[in-house]
Amino acid sequence: MKILFDTSVLVAAVVEPHPMHRRALPWLQRAKAEEFDFVVASHTLAELYAVLTTLPVKPRISPAVAWRLVHENVETSAKIVSLSPSDYRSTVKHMAELGLSGGMVYDALIARAAQKSGAERLLTFNADDFTRVWPDGKAVLFVP
Repeated sequence: MKILFDTSVLVAAVVEPHPMHRRALPWLQRAKAEEFDFVVASHTLAELYAVLTTLPVKPRISPAVAWRLVHENVETSAKIVSLSPSDYRSTVKHMAELGLSGGMVYDALIARAAQKSGAERLLTFNADDFTRVWPDGKAVLFVP
């Protein structure tokens, strides 16, 4: 099975005090144990780093620690799916057709990466947002 991880699940998995940590960590552990194909959108690498370095936890996560978490937990074990310029154009057009604006476009890009990779599941804690940007993807969305 091929499972694409959304940033929300990765943040929860690598940040122990996160309220969803206990639900997310087993999925990351299974992914790293190669129990299924672990897939991540290229955009997620940057988003994960950005969230980790601004998360209001004590102690703060430094840029160096954030990079290590991204590298050790994602970069070394996940298949990274990149989008083409035409993927970006079609995703933005799709958002306009749905009448959606703002940061939801980032969820739409992750949904596009799930489609492009052939992922059978998109693991997320933001299923409602993904349902809005990818109405046909409800069967693929999975909340840990």
